[in-house]
Amino acid sequence: MNVNAAKKTSFVLAASAAVLLAASGAQAHARLVSADPAPNATVASPTAISLRFNEPFEPKFSGFELSMGDGMVMAMAPVGVADHDKTLTAVISTPLKPGAYRITWHAVGADDGHRTQGAYVFTAR
Repeated sequence: MNVNAAKKTSFVLAASAAVLLAASGAQAHARLVSADPAPNATVASPTAISLRFNEPFEPKFSGFELSMGDGMVMAMAPVGVADHDKTLTAVISTPLKPGAYRITWHAVGADDGHRTQGAYVFTAR
């Protein structure tokens, strides 16, 4: 094998290893897999919000907030965690008026301490 071919092979192997490491690392972070109410759903005024993640999270460093379309944060009472620290639930303190709402969440993975975050919207009718 000539020197150029060896360099190309080394580059391809290094690039492939980097892609595999990045892919496996990304799978190790807590990510939202389901929610109630669901993203983009139109529902009757919910009394609670539940978020389920793909892996256990650190409850002390994880949470979410519910805000109205104008940005006002709604009061909620945390219920706690369930499903081996994969589900986070809170009860909404007052009935929601019809309109769009945003849930902004963050979760710190129990196994690696990495923080992930996201947001989604739903509509109350």
